[in-house]
Amino acid sequence: MDMEHETDQPPSAAGSGPYEEGKRAGAHPLVVIVGVIVGLWLLMWLYVPSSKQKPGTMPDRLPTAAAPDQDTAPVMFHVKTTIPELNVIIVMVPPQATDSQVVGLLNRLRQARLNNTLSTLVPATTPGHKLGDHAVAEIYVFSDARYGTQAAVSVLARGAHAPGDLYPQAIPFETAMEQVRGHYRIDLNDTGKPDQGSLGFADESGVHSKHYQRVF
Repeated sequence: MDMEHETDQPPSAAGSGPYEEGKRAGAHPLVVIVGVIVGLWLLMWLYVPSSKQKPGTMPDRLPTAAAPDQDTAPVMFHVKTTIPELNVIIVMVPPQATDSQVVGLLNRLRQARLNNTLSTLVPATTPGHKLGDHAVAEIYVFSDARYGTQAAVSVLARGAHAPGDLYPQAIPFETAMEQVRGHYRIDLNDTGKPDQGSLGFADESGVHSKHYQRVF
């Protein structure tokens, strides 16, 4: 009697434990492998800096403010002398002044002439003239004080074809010409071409220095 009573227990009671016959215990191995891979990838992404975030490295290029161009920075100058009878002004610039700086000076003088403020930079050559204080003027730019003189400019004013035997003590035209850094000729009577500026020098016959270059 007792044995029959024991065998009458419901079959569900025997399968109520954590393990059942024919079923896999725990997660599927494929799910575990995928989970491990995903976890490792997340750790690497969080803790290993990327190439763009590595400490101590700089980007390939950084935006920088444009550096001033030394060749075009305004050049210092001073008036050495004037030759009233020739309407000439001799201006000196440092020997280290670049051609670009001389061009900048010529353009500055021309703009001042157009603004009627040239007298604030250089002396008047035609004071009281109906066309202005610089109705006719020639501005010579030199770096070498030995040639920024009345004698040298007088030779240039006479031109390349003046007979040399008339001025035996004068500086040779070719020598003086090559020392001119810049030249600005103003003639407001010539309405078609009142301003002429150049690097170097050229006389009215077309003879010019080796580094001559028309600016305006």
